[in-house]
Amino acid sequence: MPHRPPQIPRRSRLLLVLAAASTVLLAGCTSAGGEGGSSPSAPPSAAPALTRPAAPEGELPTELQTRLQSAVEGVMAEYDVPGAAAGVWIPGKGSWTTAIGVADVAGNVPVTTDMSWPIRSVTKSYTVSLILRLADEGRLSLDDTIDQYVDGITDGDRITLLELANMSSGNADYVGEAFLDDFQKDPGKVYTLDELNAFVVGQPAQFEPGTDYLYTNANTNLLGAVIEKVTGQPYADALRERILDPLGQTGTRYITDVDDWTGPHPTGYVQADGTLQPQQENPSILGPAGSLFSTLDDGRVWADTLGSGALVKPETQELREVGHEIPRPPYDLYAVGIGETNGWWGHNGEGVGFTAATFYDPETGASIVVYMNESNIPGVHPADAAFRALAAVLTDAATS
Repeated sequence: MPHRPPQIPRRSRLLLVLAAASTVLLAGCTSAGGEGGSSPSAPPSAAPALTRPAAPEGELPTELQTRLQSAVEGVMAEYDVPGAAAGVWIPGKGSWTTAIGVADVAGNVPVTTDMSWPIRSVTKSYTVSLILRLADEGRLSLDDTIDQYVDGITDGDRITLLELANMSSGNADYVGEAFLDDFQKDPGKVYTLDELNAFVVGQPAQFEPGTDYLYTNANTNLLGAVIEKVTGQPYADALRERILDPLGQTGTRYITDVDDWTGPHPTGYVQADGTLQPQQENPSILGPAGSLFSTLDDGRVWADTLGSGALVKPETQELREVGHEIPRPPYDLYAVGIGETNGWWGHNGEGVGFTAATFYDPETGASIVVYMNESNIPGVHPADAAFRALAAVLTDAATS
């Protein structure tokens, strides 16, 4: 499907594209470095084996499906979202999926439940999960400092992998003048992970490691470099071999060249000058922080696997759920590559015309996934708003 950039200045457009990925987390000043590490005293052992969880059999009750449908449609109408795919899965009760609206406004192409969607920062939860699995295997320690893997990072001898994973490192983000200038020369350039990380090298720290919180893509992309160093593989291969293939995630791909985004998929939009403007897609600018594309059913599998703790050892899951109150992104707590909202654990994603929400309720085993093709609405994350609306329907249904 064609993509046309919005008619706004290129520098402003890039800042808009990356706004959700460089949000300041105005949290307290407790150091995360003292909250736990992974230096194993026992011999290394394998991380938990992964298997693809099956979807609950049957459909959810008709009346509940109607309420769920209305919840998503209400959010779409409120924020003028062109299209959405969403699903709710509850063990022992059944499943519900829906495709609403259009994937491409100009062509009036309807959304389908099997489309491939950019999941943006949900990618962070995959990357951090792989780091945690490598720690469980004794391949690295969360107390390792980033200078052991990447040269030239300011305070690299004091920033731990755990601080990168929970966004308390204080290191610079890569979205500065140098990157903006380079991007403007060729907005279609396919960046490598090394090129993205090079924009962080030698940049001033934003705060002392472990004393504050700043949500950036750079934190996660540096972890991507750690994965490559430890495994001796490109990030995409390491992720596929250790997480995607074992989970049967055949619809989930790490894509940096938009030409590789084949098959039916939606166009992303933002509001500009009162109209919906299609966005030019260049996933390479996000790297291991945001370049995964996925399907609704693979989202179900990831919500279940991530939120249930199946990816890592119990003690590692306990560590990763040490969170902090933050105003943005829209979680009650943000922890170690995972967020918590009203008891649901998962991750959101936003940028370049798309939003995603992937969450799991440990109490009921229910999963909710929402993908939408509009982003950067001031003060609103459409997919997260829809997730919250769906979760509220489930809570009301359980108590009525």
